[in-house]
Amino acid sequence: MERVPVLKIGDILLVSIQIDMEDQVALQLQEDLAERIVATGVHGVIIDISALDIVDSFVGRTIATIASVSRVLDAETVVVGMRPAVAITLVELGLSLPGIRTALNVELGIEMLGRRADSDDELFDDDDEPGQAVVTTP
Repeated sequence: MERVPVLKIGDILLVSIQIDMEDQVALQLQEDLAERIVATGVHGVIIDISALDIVDSFVGRTIATIASVSRVLDAETVVVGMRPAVAITLVELGLSLPGIRTALNVELGIEMLGRRADSDDELFDDDDEPGQAVVTTP
């Protein structure tokens, strides 16, 4: 069985799906990603689906599950490179992909995750203990 490679770039895992997403491949990717998030402690996952011509309901649900699992493990998911036909198909199938942010390409996805990291950093200053939020008022 083919596996989808998962690359670590800084604080992000990048998944570029370049093969047909059969059910077993999608399930293996879900498992691989969860393990890599825990092992690396990253806070972002980018799934590049620009090479996919079609996404069926199972693969769509699997991507949504990957995002949910990632969120529980403190990593945000951004899906990039979605073709218009894929977007239309997902909407027609009733898959709204809750919790998944989208971007047009990998560069914009990295930028989007970087903004999250910047906003998280603003919650803490050097005198604060980890896990203690700083509340500021205007």
